[in-house]
Amino acid sequence: MAATTPNGNPTVSSLATTVPVQAVLFDIDGTLCDSDPLHHVAFQEMLLEIGYNNGVPIDDEFFIKNIAGRSDVEAAQNLFPDWELEKGLKFLEDKEAKYRSLAKERLEPVKGLGKVVQWVKDHGYKRAAVTNAPRINAELMISLLGLSDFFQAVIVGGECEQPKPAPYPYLKAIKELQVSAEHTFVFEDSPSGIRAGVAAGMPVVAVATRNPENSLLEAGASLLIKDYEDPKLWAALEEIDREEAKLKKADA
Repeated sequence: MAATTPNGNPTVSSLATTVPVQAVLFDIDGTLCDSDPLHHVAFQEMLLEIGYNNGVPIDDEFFIKNIAGRSDVEAAQNLFPDWELEKGLKFLEDKEAKYRSLAKERLEPVKGLGKVVQWVKDHGYKRAAVTNAPRINAELMISLLGLSDFFQAVIVGGECEQPKPAPYPYLKAIKELQVSAEHTFVFEDSPSGIRAGVAAGMPVVAVATRNPENSLLEAGASLLIKDYEDPKLWAALEEIDREEAKLKKADA
């Protein structure tokens, strides 16, 4: 049943308030592909090599709390508070090389990704990937997923004034695509990324691949989905279609 306002009129979901939609923005890690387990394995192996945590492997809870969705500077400071930042960043750089070798063998798209990619294409919306990952990782993942021709821009947090959770990467994306925040929505999987999208003035769909659902909602997600086959997502996208059809009819 559709939600209604106090006077009985149907309400419009926060995604449909972006109609007419101009663009759709996607995070990469955990949003396009369930890559966090590969990052976790890469970190686990490299941290064991240096005897981190007295040789006890890091668990999911530690990974989510200290690493997932964080910028390299944040992750380095969380992992190695006693190290020089430069040394921590070099460790992360080496870890990214290990991750890339794992990704080439094991990277998988989030379930239903192809369907939502086709929906965006069919509607002719502009699209960009917006990530805190290094550019070399971002372009590798996009290529492995067969999306190199899909994205019109790839925005990297480390190349912006500040990475996520600051809004700058998302603001840079809409500037490059020449669209407005009012007519754009975002797919994200981490609290950090959601905060960035919300701070940039856009509704955010949270893909609950790994992070706790309550943390995604607390960060300001407008809609929470399990993956791209979730009926809740398609109900929201169908509402966008209905609202756009009404606009076209009114303009005719």
